[in-house]
Amino acid sequence: MESSRSETSEDRALVRSAGLDLQAARAVVVVPTFRRPAMLADTLASLAGQRDAPPFAVVVVENDAAGREGLVVAAQWLARGTLSGLAFVESAQGNVHAINAGFAMALASFPAAEHILMIDDDEVASPEWLARMVEAAEREDADVVGGPVVPCFRDETPASLARHPVFWPSHVRTGPVPMIYGTGNCLMRRRVFDRLGHRPLDPRFNFLGGGDMDFFTRCRLAGLRSWWVQEALITETVPAERARVGWVLRRGLRIGSINRAVDLKHATGAAGGARIVAKDVAIVPLALLRAAVALVRTRNPVVAAHPLAVSAGRLAAWAGVEQQPYRAGNVS
Repeated sequence: MESSRSETSEDRALVRSAGLDLQAARAVVVVPTFRRPAMLADTLASLAGQRDAPPFAVVVVENDAAGREGLVVAAQWLARGTLSGLAFVESAQGNVHAINAGFAMALASFPAAEHILMIDDDEVASPEWLARMVEAAEREDADVVGGPVVPCFRDETPASLARHPVFWPSHVRTGPVPMIYGTGNCLMRRRVFDRLGHRPLDPRFNFLGGGDMDFFTRCRLAGLRSWWVQEALITETVPAERARVGWVLRRGLRIGSINRAVDLKHATGAAGGARIVAKDVAIVPLALLRAAVALVRTRNPVVAAHPLAVSAGRLAAWAGVEQQPYRAGNVS
């Protein structure tokens, strides 16, 4: 079997599968990766095992320009001939830069591809994931399609954390939804990028996170149609360091910061500013009420603390304090 071909383009170390037909793919799956070579191998194995899928290619974006372990893994998979596509290095570090680079590369390199999907490098797609996502997009004429990402805890996880809302998807039934919230399991039609740009995520969210929530908020405001496919399952590896109270509390803080940042970006005029102030003022009493309700319903103090953490994150953002978990050295 002919090996994959490598070349250097603007120091991107571009790797292509042998005999790659850029016109053949109807769908492209973008996989950003940063210092998770073993998990990336599992992700790519799940893509290689897709059943009943239309012709598709993968685009792997290595965001560790120094180490490049992910690029090595991607090159090995492309060389085997079980996956078609390409891999390259995005030297601008950060979540948004990597995703934008992947989308732009997919759109430019595969001009016949109608569907652009994304999966994270700590996730594994179910065997019919791609087929179900594409089928739903075409059947429903949806612009954006999302599906569930459910946790796979590697280590013994306390019961107080296993059902925490930060680990579970936003929707639970197949059908139309106002919007989806994350790029970990998503499909966008090419026309979405034609309308919102080929690098649609805002670098403002590069290290905070939430660039995907901002993007899908813009899709909703633009009147684009979103659909949810509960059967298009993806599982996400949850390492031990995430299955801890401290991590979920920090995640809640970050959600609050992201919510305020997205609200602030899309606020218009005096009325928009007033709504943000009203939310900032109301967040504490609402969080206390929600925490009390959650405690009664679940009898789980960790789950009940989540709305309090979200409110604290929003207030911290109001004061100019934000976490930056996607900066090199902080990613877990």
